[in-house]
Amino acid sequence: MTPVGTELLDAVVRLLGRSGGAVDPAQAAARVAWSAVVEPGDSVAGELLSGLGPERALGAVLLAADDGFDTLLGRCVEAEVAGAEDPAALLHGLKAAVERWTPRLSTIDVGDVLAAAGAVGAGLLVPESDEWPSAMDDLGPHAPVVLWTRSAAAQLGGGAPALGVVGSRANTVAGADAAAEITSTAADAGCTIVSGGAYGIDAVAHRVAIAAGTPTVAVLAGGIDQLYPAGNAQLLHNVARQGALLAESAPGTRPTRWRFLARNRLIAALADVTVVVEAGARSGALNTAHHAAQLGRPVFAVPGAFASSASVGCHRLIAQGRAQIVVHPADPVAAARPDVTDGRAGAADAPLLSGREDPEVLRVLDALGRRALPESEIARRSGMSVADVTDALALAQLQGLVVVGNGGWARA
Repeated sequence: MTPVGTELLDAVVRLLGRSGGAVDPAQAAARVAWSAVVEPGDSVAGELLSGLGPERALGAVLLAADDGFDTLLGRCVEAEVAGAEDPAALLHGLKAAVERWTPRLSTIDVGDVLAAAGAVGAGLLVPESDEWPSAMDDLGPHAPVVLWTRSAAAQLGGGAPALGVVGSRANTVAGADAAAEITSTAADAGCTIVSGGAYGIDAVAHRVAIAAGTPTVAVLAGGIDQLYPAGNAQLLHNVARQGALLAESAPGTRPTRWRFLARNRLIAALADVTVVVEAGARSGALNTAHHAAQLGRPVFAVPGAFASSASVGCHRLIAQGRAQIVVHPADPVAAARPDVTDGRAGAADAPLLSGREDPEVLRVLDALGRRALPESEIARRSGMSVADVTDALALAQLQGLVVVGNGGWARA
């Protein structure tokens, strides 16, 4: 790795912008080097940076790669880095980490990284920056080392609640309509829209936010200079003008499947609430929902046709209790902005419809006995079709009137 001189420190300060005066440029330069060495979410790097500081950690790692691990291990034990209570196990983890970092340690040039960022007008954020999104800190050792940003906005996010809108790249027309309605409702409520800039649901969310004049953030899976997919390059330029592009990998880093999955944790962290509009059985949007749930953020999913492969993932999230069902486009928004009413005549507080008001729900409730019953038996007892029974049970479940178990449905 090339040494960091005065010119490079000046370049770091320029990229830091308004935050440059409050940040130690040497520490920021070390973070830039780390961002080019490690893959996103590397927890060993995160623990080292937290315990030793970026510059001291980098120096110790460089020594370890050349002369052995005594200095690195000693500093970790002294600083009580996570795992230091078992030095043997910590050493094993450190050796594995340095082994995977070594191929890049000897080739990284901080000046090239800074020049590549400057060439596209990118800025640099570090945890000490005033504009650093504090929500990223919830990721702990998996938090990004730095954030590269392209934004014409005065301040990233502006303090507004953020709604993450994610879903299938191969969306259906119904999925696009749902994403547009949810995003439009969120824009009206003053939410920032966060997504991944991909084809499909992501693109719909960004486009609607731009049309509505609300800030939107696209989190990239590669470097800040890699506008991917190429077909969305103009859309991403528009996102940068009205909101921000964010990336954690160093400029020049190509998007890969692994980095797309790692990127999803940043979307989940930035968003106060995440809504999955459409998701196949193996959709990356489910990964975003998983991260959001781990962070304790509310997750919503939009139901679709039961036979639609584009909605399998959403249905599983709902069925497994990992996401709340979106009954109205304002539901996710109400979770993100409980202080803002949606104008639906008190719909946020009123039940959907009571059993006494819905005759099919009433018939289903009357058909239920002391023990749980399958839908086919409820249909026989109520004189309704199985499809109508399924719909009525879903409505009754939303109202808390029935519960489902291994034996079927029963009154709550």
